[in-house]
Amino acid sequence: MNRNLLKQAQALGKLRTHVFPPLRKPMLEINSGALALDPAEYQKQLMEGFQQGVSDGFEQGIEQGKAQGYQDGLQLGTEEGMTQGRADGKRIAHTEFMLAARPLDSLTQQLQTALDEHQQRRRNELLQLVEKVTRQVIRCELALQPTQLLALVEEALSSLPEEPGRLRVLLNPEEFARISEAAPEKVAEWGLTAEPGMEAGECRVVTDSAEVDIGCRHRLDQCMDVLKSSLGGTDAEPSASEDE
Repeated sequence: MNRNLLKQAQALGKLRTHVFPPLRKPMLEINSGALALDPAEYQKQLMEGFQQGVSDGFEQGIEQGKAQGYQDGLQLGTEEGMTQGRADGKRIAHTEFMLAARPLDSLTQQLQTALDEHQQRRRNELLQLVEKVTRQVIRCELALQPTQLLALVEEALSSLPEEPGRLRVLLNPEEFARISEAAPEKVAEWGLTAEPGMEAGECRVVTDSAEVDIGCRHRLDQCMDVLKSSLGGTDAEPSASEDE
């Protein structure tokens, strides 16, 4: 059968042999190309290639470093700028607020001062009213029961360390007249004496060694001092006289 095929092929024309290309160059050709260069030239080209690689790598490293440094610097600068900006903003806002609040502080202080003065006036007015009403009540009580002064005299005498050898009790003339009618025995016993110019409700006990004011004004002043201290008030203006 092969013979028949061969005869047919010869009849058609001569057969052409196909040559396949080599898979790799022979090592001889590579080595021959390297050996064709001068050793010094080969070393020079080798160093130039190395230097070029170093230079290219250095430039590439610089560019990458610049880019990375720029990004890091930008991020750090942005964060620090925002922090500093917030701090400056708070400081400026606080300063502007304090400047804007100065008129309000002054107004608040003026208002507080006015309120304090108003409260103080109200306290003083209250104290004056209490004192005036108290004096009127005392005057009415003494007019109805003048012998109440005798209780004050007896209290003062009992507080003395010893019985005085000489005793006088000075009274308002009108009250002396009423007491003389109500308790005439006390006039001689205690030496009750009318003192011209003495206000109603006043009474002074005079002995050999001392003089004691036991009048209503003195006692009322003591009570008013305690009341003023309790209310936190200053000295009120003198009240109107009892004759008003």
